[in-house]
Amino acid sequence: MNLFVSLKYLVALDDHRHFGRAALACHVTQPALSNAIKALEASFGVAVVKRGRSFAGFTPEGERILVSARQMLREHELLQQDLLSSADAPRGNLVIGAIPTAMPVASRFAALLRLRHPGIRPVLRSMSSVEIETGLESLALDLGLGYTERLNDGGPPLRVVPQYDEHYFLLCRRDPPAAGGLQFGAEIGWAEAAAEALCLLSPEMHNRTVVDRAFVAACGQAPQPAIETNAILTLAQSVQAGGVCSIMPGALVGAVQAYGDLEARPLVAPRIEVPIAFMLHGNNQPSRTLEAALAFAQDAEWLAQLKQHAGPLAGLASTG
Repeated sequence: MNLFVSLKYLVALDDHRHFGRAALACHVTQPALSNAIKALEASFGVAVVKRGRSFAGFTPEGERILVSARQMLREHELLQQDLLSSADAPRGNLVIGAIPTAMPVASRFAALLRLRHPGIRPVLRSMSSVEIETGLESLALDLGLGYTERLNDGGPPLRVVPQYDEHYFLLCRRDPPAAGGLQFGAEIGWAEAAAEALCLLSPEMHNRTVVDRAFVAACGQAPQPAIETNAILTLAQSVQAGGVCSIMPGALVGAVQAYGDLEARPLVAPRIEVPIAFMLHGNNQPSRTLEAALAFAQDAEWLAQLKQHAGPLAGLASTG
């Protein structure tokens, strides 16, 4: 048995919570992955995975092995990057988890970072706030891009690199469509927006908590949405189909600027500003790729990109 490979399969199983998906991620067959886990159990003399018709989690002993496995794989990655990189040419993977509403920003960041450092291979994952926090704590993620207002003393020690403030728009269908793409309309209050049939993100997403909080502040209660979804793309597509409006932060509005049948109206009364930042484990020894990413996250070139594509009224600024 190759212990290192088996530990890698074990971590993949934890990441994907499914034998088949973990096997696909490791580019092996499901029986090969299962046999490696069984060999790991035989080697340690303990059960690692709870037995059932499908993956049901890890035993207490398996959880302990998993922690060590992640630490060993992390040390291997750090050593490999150190050996393959030079001071000005980092090489290796960089795993970034981003909340869905910040994925356009994370995608742009990854592309520009790789343009500056071609040896870096960013791996982007759209994740909930809870998944990002868990991933940072377990060192499954190098960086997380999400809501800093969720941070508290009970969680892992996180270092925060502020990026931008999320501002909100009411997205509506425009008829007839505009030839120049998405248009920006007049400001609208949250109380007035509450009267519209709305497509909103589902309650388990922190963005929905922010949106509901704004409606409560404006009119005493959160609206009952006409459509709920956990898919970002559904927000704009539902508005395009007709009959509903949606609430979108500026980064997502910027991602649909080519759609001439949509109009975005800045939401005010109250005007919401929610900080978004990169986060990393405070005790995490930065890899070469992570050091480069942190430097770029504070670089003037990147901060200028943020102002253009994720600022308070980015679309207004770029079309005005």
